[in-house]
Amino acid sequence: MKLLNSKNTIITGAARGIGEGIAIKFAEHGSNIAFTYVSDSSAAKAKALEEKLTSMGVKAKAYQSNAGDYAACESFVNEVVKEFGSIDICVNNAGISKDNLLLRMTPEQWDEVMQINLKSVFNMTKQVIRPMMKAKSGSIINMSSVIGEMGNAGQSSYAASKAGIIGFTKSIAKELGSRNIRSNAVAPGFVETDMTSYLKEGEGAEKYKADIPLGRFASTEDIANVCLFLASDMGSYVTGQVISACGGLNI
Repeated sequence: MKLLNSKNTIITGAARGIGEGIAIKFAEHGSNIAFTYVSDSSAAKAKALEEKLTSMGVKAKAYQSNAGDYAACESFVNEVVKEFGSIDICVNNAGISKDNLLLRMTPEQWDEVMQINLKSVFNMTKQVIRPMMKAKSGSIINMSSVIGEMGNAGQSSYAASKAGIIGFTKSIAKELGSRNIRSNAVAPGFVETDMTSYLKEGEGAEKYKADIPLGRFASTEDIANVCLFLASDMGSYVTGQVISACGGLNI
């Protein structure tokens, strides 16, 4: 059974990693996909994903757009509404990490993480709620992190941005619940992506896995499955929540 048949989904930062996994999973369940990528170096990957999604029988289009830029988000969402007709689901996935001890962190590093991780969620949500309110339906899924719940040395900017997403998510759920628009956050732990490739091998990887009750890193499909639940009617009575898909790391 396809859980998202004929739905229209926006996913930011989906050329690779978790975003790519979500796009594929949603397409498998019948959703049309509009997704973003930022850099020219990701254009080939974005095009390949667009073609893969289209081959799965759904409508898909890649847009080069910076989720951290308000005007760019406004233009992007307007284009999607024009092209797809409506927006049923928005997955705010775009994010970066600029890890550094606070003593060494520059204001520029802090600001960049906040802009891409946190401001992007404001930018996109501000735009997608207009067509969602018109339709009196919608699901907003914000990608937080277990680090936003636990904190971590050397990741104060990343943790702050991801914790901010949680507070934003809960507030928007209260604002938009009466319009049948749901807002939830997913807090992944360690996920096997390019960003964590340096942790896959050696003693470092085993050290991290030893702290995870399930004893392994998540796959992108593990995270995509949580998002699928929140996006579909199976999660129709779930809003304002944070689902920690971390293998038990934050117990």
